[in-house]
Amino acid sequence: MPLHHVAIFVALLAAGLVAPFLLYPVFLMKVLCFALFACAFNLLLGYGGLLSFGHAAYFGSASYIAAHAAKVWGLSPELAILSGTLAAAVLGLAIGSLAIRRQGIYFAMVTLAFAQMVFFFSLQAPFTGGEDGIQAVPRGNLFGLLSLRSDFTLYFVVLAITLGGLLLIYRIIHSPFGQVLKAIRENEPRAVSLGYRVNRYKLAVFVLSATLAGLAGSTKALVFQLASLTDVHWSMSGEVVLMTLIGGMGTVFGPIVGAAIIVTMQNYLATFGAWVTIIQGCIFVVCVMLFREGIVGVIAKWIRKPL
Repeated sequence: MPLHHVAIFVALLAAGLVAPFLLYPVFLMKVLCFALFACAFNLLLGYGGLLSFGHAAYFGSASYIAAHAAKVWGLSPELAILSGTLAAAVLGLAIGSLAIRRQGIYFAMVTLAFAQMVFFFSLQAPFTGGEDGIQAVPRGNLFGLLSLRSDFTLYFVVLAITLGGLLLIYRIIHSPFGQVLKAIRENEPRAVSLGYRVNRYKLAVFVLSATLAGLAGSTKALVFQLASLTDVHWSMSGEVVLMTLIGGMGTVFGPIVGAAIIVTMQNYLATFGAWVTIIQGCIFVVCVMLFREGIVGVIAKWIRKPL
């Protein structure tokens, strides 16, 4: 790991440890969950070159399964999160094995179609609670020892999960597997000619991305003690695309910045109502015009070091 990457991770850890003493912990946990979600999506788009318009399916389905497991099955929080994450992985495997047979805009449309199927299933299924969702999800005790009823305590658990997910993504990106993904993204016919089974790599990164998105969704369900249709709605898929592009597609730390910006806007501009969407659109246009590689991408270009 380059020295400047080590410094950034240390800075993120330090900021994460200090932040709950300065800001509202629930807001910070929302930022962390969406940062992990955006990084998981960036693994697919930024490094795999696959644009998915249906990533809310894995985020939301994991949220529902984790909430149901904690409330109805009475599982501990770590098992509930694991259940949601595994459900997202299975769903990602099922959808990914079909979606990767198409390329470009056709791939994106297939993922959107499957995501809409998941949305309508979530609306009609008995265990999801329909439009009311699953409410009053118990946080329980982590490993039977640590009570998560306190927002302050839960924050550090979410921080550990998010940093662990980021480190895993970093390792995937900089592994031989990650280098092959970049080769496929840049020149797929060339990768095929070198003997790589491209579809296997695409499916693997699709499942990994869905699994990590599920981890973010499961964690969010415990944070807000709620799983709702918002988590599986198509607009959630659009938000994560926005986060990734604003922060910097194909950068390690860009999606974190993008998630922080979007969540902060939603939180502090909520009084503007529907105008928040218009403001987000304006900021997105400005970023596209001024920061073609995203905020972090432009900074990396200025300092001539990968971020």
